[in-house]
Amino acid sequence: MIGRRLVNGVEGGTISADDRGLQYGDGLFETMAALNGKVRRLDMHLARLAEGCHRLRMPMPSSDQIESDCARVLEGLGSAVVKLVVTRGPGPRSYMPPAQPTLTRIVVSTAQQVSEVESGRPLNVRICETRLGRNPRLAGIKHINRLEQVLAGAELREPLVDEGLMRSTDDRLVCATAANLFMVHAGRLLTPQISDCGVSGVMRESVLRLAAQLGLEVEIGDFTLADLERADEFFLTNAVRGIRPVGHVEGLKTFVPGPMIARLREALETR
Repeated sequence: MIGRRLVNGVEGGTISADDRGLQYGDGLFETMAALNGKVRRLDMHLARLAEGCHRLRMPMPSSDQIESDCARVLEGLGSAVVKLVVTRGPGPRSYMPPAQPTLTRIVVSTAQQVSEVESGRPLNVRICETRLGRNPRLAGIKHINRLEQVLAGAELREPLVDEGLMRSTDDRLVCATAANLFMVHAGRLLTPQISDCGVSGVMRESVLRLAAQLGLEVEIGDFTLADLERADEFFLTNAVRGIRPVGHVEGLKTFVPGPMIARLREALETR
């Protein structure tokens, strides 16, 4: 259920038909968890947004404006999700971006309650056939062109499948459709590097920082399904859902959530 929606700070505002976000996918977004009227890890979301604006050569909207919009759409809500979309705004029919764009800023809140039982339930996941194209200039940022994820999501229609794992065109395991992934092998945390495709998730970064604080050994590199098959534990990370253990990968392996996942989940709750 949607709470409130603002367009450029105006409740009930509209978006121009020639907005470049609609016409070309020329923009960025952040999906953020909120509790008691406050967006969690807002500084990390804004840092990634700023990096995305830099990569797309687009002005960064005012952080004060974004914080104000978030506070307004969260009024009266407890646990919620806030989605921020920033596009280059309206412009003439041309791929060439306008020299001085007028940004469009959309902020939407949705009430959401996730029980402890649900958040700890091991996920059933599938390996998607849809691959991620490789482009270092777009890797890591959350640009609004998500057609690869849309196609992968269409492969997950069966109700027993919670998520899908996505590989690059050269067979590297990269991420899930809406999450980053971590494997545990021989006491070490393994996670794919985000070098030429995929998104550098805020929760992924939070887990990496947490691992450093806990003194855990971490390897960020290139991994395949063979590495996943050798893993002892497997979990996904998402800014809204946190750390979610994986119980079964169709056609590959069944996992039992172990001590590493429990330790990270417990430590994350205190931060």
